[in-house]
Amino acid sequence: MTLTGAEIVVRCLQEEKVDYVFGYPGGSVLYLYDELFKQDRVRHVLVRHEQAAVHAADGYARVTARVGVALVTSGPGATNAVTGIATAYMDSIPLVVISGQVPTAAIGMDAFQEVDTVGITRPCVKHNFLVKDVRDLATTLKKAFLIASTGRPGPVLVDIPKDVTAQRCEFVYPKDISLRSYNPVIKGHSGQIRKALQLLHGARRPLIYFGGGVVLADAAEKLTKLTRLLNLPCAGTLMGLGSYPGTDRQFLGMLGMHGSYEANMAMHYCDVLLAVGARFDDRVIGNTAHFMQEPRKIIHVDIDPSSISKRVKVDVPIVGCVGDVLDDMISMLESGGSTGPGKDALDAWWRQIEEWRGRNCMSYKNSDEVIKPQYVIEKLWEVTGGDAFVATDVGQHQMWAAQYYKFDKPRRWATSGGLGTMGFGLPAAMGIQLAHPGKPVACITGEGSIQMCIQELSTCKQYRLPIKILSLNNRYLGMVRQWQQIFHGNRYSESYMDSLPDFAKLAEAYGHVGLQITKPGDVEGALREAFARKNDLVFLDFQIDQTENVFPMIQGGKGLNDMILSAEDL
Repeated sequence: MTLTGAEIVVRCLQEEKVDYVFGYPGGSVLYLYDELFKQDRVRHVLVRHEQAAVHAADGYARVTARVGVALVTSGPGATNAVTGIATAYMDSIPLVVISGQVPTAAIGMDAFQEVDTVGITRPCVKHNFLVKDVRDLATTLKKAFLIASTGRPGPVLVDIPKDVTAQRCEFVYPKDISLRSYNPVIKGHSGQIRKALQLLHGARRPLIYFGGGVVLADAAEKLTKLTRLLNLPCAGTLMGLGSYPGTDRQFLGMLGMHGSYEANMAMHYCDVLLAVGARFDDRVIGNTAHFMQEPRKIIHVDIDPSSISKRVKVDVPIVGCVGDVLDDMISMLESGGSTGPGKDALDAWWRQIEEWRGRNCMSYKNSDEVIKPQYVIEKLWEVTGGDAFVATDVGQHQMWAAQYYKFDKPRRWATSGGLGTMGFGLPAAMGIQLAHPGKPVACITGEGSIQMCIQELSTCKQYRLPIKILSLNNRYLGMVRQWQQIFHGNRYSESYMDSLPDFAKLAEAYGHVGLQITKPGDVEGALREAFARKNDLVFLDFQIDQTENVFPMIQGGKGLNDMILSAEDL
């Protein structure tokens, strides 16, 4: 049968069992929107800005392990989407972004709403395509979904000129497809895995360091099993939270710039480090020169060979899917082919870790007069039983959420880790709520970040998304202010948020419920009221302590063992 290009795109989405497309219409994609209108298997969600379309698809993908899909028009539609694409690229999130383009004959002619979308997005996609022939459309979309979801996941952009969506050809959607130049390694080398276990067997101060790759590979249960089998301490990155139960004794906390004292000290002084699905990011290990001063053997498991020895030299590289490699490690241990570290060495190491843990670096001085942000997050965890899906924006509130909300399950946490995108939280929460209707979804934000995509309150109203928004409102760009206080002599250059709206009334203007909370004694009650309103979006504007900073903290350029634990250390 012959179909138009627009019909082919919609049929491809149906074949891929896509539930939601997040998008915003425009001239070059009107044929596509016409075909979406004619069917009901793929539901379109109308956002109010293209950046939010990609963030919403991103949030959906993070909590479902499926490919998120966004649809934008040419020119400004595509450029507005770039921030969302770059956000997904940095965090390895599987997306297919379909962008409209001017007709093929007009490409390169400075036509109305023309930009070189393929050129602009090339540095921040896993791959991209410009489809100039309608006969290539189905195969290209099949490739896009394959590339986005396999190996190290990432966003793939498919740019489609308007005339291609109107042309006709026979439709055949390939059941399977192979790409000669794209064959991700799945199975880890058994010899390397055996070497890794031998290193762990001889270790006296071993540590498991895990990252977002464990979540992306759905390998949390396997990581937990290996960690418990060996009785090893473990610590995670911002992106890895939930890969190992956050309330368990063996979990030392988050690593890095705002990580726990015990996690960073264990990372710095371990003698064998097993890195699983992590990339030794600068915010995690600090200065590489400091990190490499301590002698240690490093085992690195990652699906992406380009990530191995990229920032630090490793001793045992294992390229493969995290889940498959962990399976092989567990099998070798259970079959008696290898054992973990000796009990005496581990006991001594655990005693050292408990001594570090005794510093209680996450303690803070609560107040009866002013709301402390840490207290809000702790109460959120209590009220939700630790079972909410949590999306955040970027800033101090993001770090407090990571520190004080204990994630026991994977795919409950969505935050922009690599790019640090303000405006991510609310649209990501929309995608999460659509993926899990009836489940509690919290968006933790600040008064600066929320205004980046606040227009999406309109989308939430249209689709009846009962998200609970917690704004930790300190009337500052908090993380900027913190750095200006500590490193720039208290010169708060453009970090004070003057002329803020009344967020509670603004939420009400969009048709939602707005609450402003100014007293610590009202925090828990407001949270309980909000989550009791199962069908309403509730905006909770917490007026928090303006002077509160995020601690612990590692200054840029310093090592993991050079931490500022509190304001008294400044």
